[in-house]
Amino acid sequence: MGQTAFSNPGHFYRGNIHTHSTRSDGVRSPEEVCRTYREAGYDFLCLSDHFMERFGFPIVDTTPYRTAGFTTIFGAEIHALQNSHGELWHLLACGLPLDFAKLGDGEDAVSLARRAVAAGAFLGIAHPQWSQLTIEDGRQMAGIAHAVEVYNTGCHLECDRPDGTALLDALLSEGHRLTGYAADDAHFKSRDYLGGWMMVKAEANEPEALLAAMKAGAYYSSRGPVIESIEVAGKMISVDCAPAAGIALVGRGSRAEYVGGEALTHADLPIERFAGDWCRVVVMDEAGQQAWSNPIWL
Repeated sequence: MGQTAFSNPGHFYRGNIHTHSTRSDGVRSPEEVCRTYREAGYDFLCLSDHFMERFGFPIVDTTPYRTAGFTTIFGAEIHALQNSHGELWHLLACGLPLDFAKLGDGEDAVSLARRAVAAGAFLGIAHPQWSQLTIEDGRQMAGIAHAVEVYNTGCHLECDRPDGTALLDALLSEGHRLTGYAADDAHFKSRDYLGGWMMVKAEANEPEALLAAMKAGAYYSSRGPVIESIEVAGKMISVDCAPAAGIALVGRGSRAEYVGGEALTHADLPIERFAGDWCRVVVMDEAGQQAWSNPIWL
């Protein structure tokens, strides 16, 4: 999957799939939220307000805010009991129909997740570090969800719990074929926007094409660095990127390979330690920001 974004036909489109408006607990209107991302040069946005009774189970029709170069995908952050802490699950459902049925009486999170995927959604396990999700929690969703949220801007700024790579990697090591996306989870109560995004390789900047590419793993995620290509060539993985300070492969347990330097634009990293298993590419810049490939299964 990690190579799909660089081998598939199409173009890269930058987008955020986790954000909130006044339709739930955000402080900007849907129109203002879409304008913020559009004016920042994003190609697409999923407005994912909290799909909860107290907000009227909103799935916001953002069609009026589309332009020739900016599209929107309908979706929501969906919730049901219960995770290992007895709390609500937070699941990011990007690509729901506007008439997606509200939470049923007694409906649990697994049933809700299955229903969202059946309705066409790209389903992500949202902010696992913020929620302190355990591996057992991850296993509940691993056969349903497409991805784990590997970075969350709002959780970084407001409680220093932005990471999802630990849960993703643990599930990968059990054989679950998940991908990892970055997002903002913007509520606009702080500078919690434009901090983490997906670069989706699709043949058109249209909801259906973007969703199909996400589900196929044809994307990488970033906080700033640009990955230009990833290729498995013989006993090496070759990575090309915009100037960076470090390029790494990470895999099961402590397995890792690393090349560091100034203004790195290329690295050849040996894959012998990852043979028959998985690895991910991480590109790091001088400011300590990262870009993450999806897992590569060798």
